[in-house]
Amino acid sequence: MAGLSVLMSLYIKEKPGYVEECFQSLLRQTVKADEWVVVEDGPLTDELYAVLEKYEKEYPGLIKRVPLKENRGLGLALQAGVPECSNDLIARMDTDDIAREDRFEKQLEEFKNDPDLDITGSHIDEFEDTPDTIVAKRTVPLTDEAIKKYQKRRDGFNHMTVMYKKKAVLDAGNYQSCPLMEDTYLWVRMMKNGVKCSNVDDSLVFARIGKAMFDRRGGWAYFKKYRTGRKMVYATGYISWSDYAVSIMVQFIVALVPGRLRGWIFKKMLHGKK
Repeated sequence: MAGLSVLMSLYIKEKPGYVEECFQSLLRQTVKADEWVVVEDGPLTDELYAVLEKYEKEYPGLIKRVPLKENRGLGLALQAGVPECSNDLIARMDTDDIAREDRFEKQLEEFKNDPDLDITGSHIDEFEDTPDTIVAKRTVPLTDEAIKKYQKRRDGFNHMTVMYKKKAVLDAGNYQSCPLMEDTYLWVRMMKNGVKCSNVDDSLVFARIGKAMFDRRGGWAYFKKYRTGRKMVYATGYISWSDYAVSIMVQFIVALVPGRLRGWIFKKMLHGKK
């Protein structure tokens, strides 16, 4: 099996402790990546620089840093990172999440078993304090056909779980700026290109959620950004007008309810209690 790159974006508001937990989970992998590409999305804090320098010193040659002079947002940060990945297979990871020890092993096995596969992901277990206290789970469809159908109204992948072929991403135009849905915008363009998809029927990543996340996903300003991003997805021709309208209507309701109720909706309805 060819080598594996991990692609991450790090920005100034990330907590150093979360980054350390993320990095440690990558070091515990039963099959390890041979390269971590860390895009520094604008200037970072001294504490975050210290974490990067610590791991650079302890694991020479493992981390490839891609510093950006100013904050560009996740989509454009990842756009800068993909070409810097040395391997054809790239695993996405968010710097505040934790990978299960066998994540890479299970996903690499998917590619080994199906040479035509272009992208695979998994379910996620969502936690608020520690991975021992799972509060919800976001499950995704498993087969190529089911994922492509599901993608018309909701994301068929959990972004922080995906492993994909670099060429498939670049052939679709790479990540681009798209409000709140740089991943969604990439998936639909890849699917229009005819990529083959799958998801592992297991939760391979522990994803951090909480009140701050629910607060960010509310309000009129958030809804307007969502609507703009969804219009860009609609413009690709992948989704129908009814797909667009239904997703906008659901998001309008979710965005404008009180934060506590929004959190309940995410945990109990949109994602589901484990």
